[in-house]
Amino acid sequence: MVRDGIPFVAVPIVLAVVPALFGYWVFSLPLLLIAGFMAFFFRNPHRTPPDEPGIIVAPADGRVTIVRHADGQLPESLVSIFLSPLDVHINRAPITGKISEITYKTGKFHMATRDDSRLLNEQNSLTIQANGLTVRCTQIAGILARRIVCWKKKGDRVECGERFGMIKFGSRTDLLLPPAVEVVVKEGMHVRGGETIIGRIKS
Repeated sequence: MVRDGIPFVAVPIVLAVVPALFGYWVFSLPLLLIAGFMAFFFRNPHRTPPDEPGIIVAPADGRVTIVRHADGQLPESLVSIFLSPLDVHINRAPITGKISEITYKTGKFHMATRDDSRLLNEQNSLTIQANGLTVRCTQIAGILARRIVCWKKKGDRVECGERFGMIKFGSRTDLLLPPAVEVVVKEGMHVRGGETIIGRIKS
């Protein structure tokens, strides 16, 4: 379990102890169920990226809701991943490289699946560069999310699939890719952060 989730698990467990001591299990049980869900939500599984050169992996678990390919009107491809409360909410680096910029923006808390939430909602963007390739990964808060967490800072180096943050309770993660990357996922697919290949650098 990720460290950020410890208070969310510990508090309901402590609150459940008092009524349990007096035999009021009817009050303790809901609190224990909440603690169990929090432990599930804040799970932090190990992931191993595919051993293949020139790939971009999913920055989060969830369902792909938007795929837009770079063309004459769009300078970058967009892949948007919606994270439900049942998905792992850890964010992972899509490529190995250096974080050249981190930009945080306050905003609204609209439903993350709304197309305009990428413009209006609270968000945190990481620009990662490596060998002439620039990828931008954006953590976007949703209607339930009220806390974007980023454990990295500008100038840090990240490995492909490395954990860099999380978004608490329902959210969205967007990936902007240059035209040099061929997007291989489709809308409706469920992806796994750090494992599923989102795109490949064109040869």
